[in-house]
Amino acid sequence: MSHHIVKLNTTPSELNVREDAWVIEWPRAGAKGGNHHHTYGQLTPYFKALNEGKLLGTRCTNKKCPTSDAEEKIWVPPRADCPDCHARMEWVEVEKPEGTIYTYTYVERGGYGLEIECPYYQIDVRLPGVCTIVKGYLLNRDKKIKIGDKVRARFRTGKEATHTCLDLSWELV
Repeated sequence: MSHHIVKLNTTPSELNVREDAWVIEWPRAGAKGGNHHHTYGQLTPYFKALNEGKLLGTRCTNKKCPTSDAEEKIWVPPRADCPDCHARMEWVEVEKPEGTIYTYTYVERGGYGLEIECPYYQIDVRLPGVCTIVKGYLLNRDKKIKIGDKVRARFRTGKEATHTCLDLSWELV
């Protein structure tokens, strides 16, 4: 394995703001593929927070919803509306985004257009207080890992930000 941190094979997306929503132009597949225009709509606060080095999720506000009674009730990635009762969700910060590796895949060769330098670990992370499993990539690639290893969130911010889900990564604790 290489003894360095995983790098991205992408450039920051051009960011446009329309009312309160971010719209990105994401270069996909090089000059032949052109730009992919994508709006984050009501999920814009999630991507803004990543750019500020914070992890946001959403929580159901309906006290009668079975999800609102759950011990772990934060959704990451966020949902604008509750998938169980369809009520509007509220934004909450995941205060200490540290968790454990739930499962992983070691990617030695990626497909066309992959924005992450290979080899790397694609990981799923279990966070306390979060009811979903968070997907991402591990910055470290010079160590063997195992299910249950502790990780913490890392963020690409400022001029380094891609304004995509690639701005959230994980490192071993």
